[in-house]
Amino acid sequence: MRTYLAVIALTLAVFGGGAYAQPQPAPLPPVRVISFDGGWNLPLWAAQRQGYFAANGIAVQVSYTPSSGFLVTSLCDGRNDIAMALVDNVVAYQEGQGEAKIPDNPDLVVFMGADGGYLSVVAEPAIRSFADLKGKTLAVDAMTTGAAFVLRELVSRNGVTDADVKYERAGGTDARYRQLMDGKYAATLLRTPFEVLAKNRGYNVLATAETLGAYQGTVGLVRRSWARDHEQQMIGFLKAYKAGTDFVVDPANREIVEALLVAHIRDMTPALAKQSYDLLLAPRGGFSRDLRPDDQGIATVLSLRSRYAVPPKTLDDPRKYVDLTWHDKAFGRR
Repeated sequence: MRTYLAVIALTLAVFGGGAYAQPQPAPLPPVRVISFDGGWNLPLWAAQRQGYFAANGIAVQVSYTPSSGFLVTSLCDGRNDIAMALVDNVVAYQEGQGEAKIPDNPDLVVFMGADGGYLSVVAEPAIRSFADLKGKTLAVDAMTTGAAFVLRELVSRNGVTDADVKYERAGGTDARYRQLMDGKYAATLLRTPFEVLAKNRGYNVLATAETLGAYQGTVGLVRRSWARDHEQQMIGFLKAYKAGTDFVVDPANREIVEALLVAHIRDMTPALAKQSYDLLLAPRGGFSRDLRPDDQGIATVLSLRSRYAVPPKTLDDPRKYVDLTWHDKAFGRR
């Protein structure tokens, strides 16, 4: 009898209780995503809330960058897998014109388009026109990336030269917004919903990037080598992000989307979230519905970089920086 009981006890110990043991699901492959903090992350936030990433076989971990240089560096050294940033960051570092120190010839590539940028020139209350900016200091993320070029172009088009103002590096949108509120800078380029938050405090929007025509804003970027080795994660991310976008743009989900803005953005209120929602979901310059990068919008980015970047280069091939291999596998070739 003792021998029989000992066998039963050993069996329970080895197999974790026999019929009562429940098999544990294998952990989902992690995908580390880095982005700038702001309302353009709504598809990411919605995909997390609704469980779209898990449904597509991945566990996404989102972090926020203080600057474009930090974002690109963390991608190149393997601390992050996928980045969400303005497309000009890819161009800058592929062309050897970025500020951060990274290996030569990085294998960065755009694999999806996300939005039209949501870029606005915002100035302190005393600044009511571009002419009022003369003699003032303006904040940019980095001196050699696209948002700085957009600001310089809009300032130039309104009769103010580089010699009339001073540009100073100040970090990402959230950091620039804080420093604008603190009075450190006279103006900067903000992305939605930060211009809404600023207007609520009496600041003035002098212009938007829409006056430049088509403009490709946020894209998904990745190292080709990582993407080739992690195809299923790439496809899962694309499908989940598309589901998140579809959720965000569905009017039936407006209350949830506004609640996501309030939950994720400091200083956001329910009233301001309603204003931000309308801007973020604008049919022109808003979220990309099919996640395909806009060739014409990238051409505008290249034109600005050809004009302002150092060392100077003539850039005119939008497709040089884009690879739709994973997009086509996720959604089919168009």
